[in-house]
Amino acid sequence: MDKAKPAPSPSLLARRAAHWQATQRLTAALLLVWLLTGFLTVFYARELLHLHLFGWPLPFYMAAQGASLVYLAILGCYAWRMRRLDQQCQQSQAGELP
Repeated sequence: MDKAKPAPSPSLLARRAAHWQATQRLTAALLLVWLLTGFLTVFYARELLHLHLFGWPLPFYMAAQGASLVYLAILGCYAWRMRRLDQQCQQSQAGELP
């Protein structure tokens, strides 16, 4: 005997849509950072040779270890921000339940 679940309220659907939009914005922003550090520093390496970071030319530093550090920062930022977004979504859903 299946019991049909009640349809979610419009306010809950709106909060879920807002959560999904925030997730997409965060993902797009972090992918842009990844593109800038991973591809553009290599693509424009000759133009960036005059920039130095810790005594090394920027393209060399990014290829050697900078990109890996940026990737770790991207992962940490994503995990931290998604935890906060998920907690906010769960709190709003808990307030919705009777």
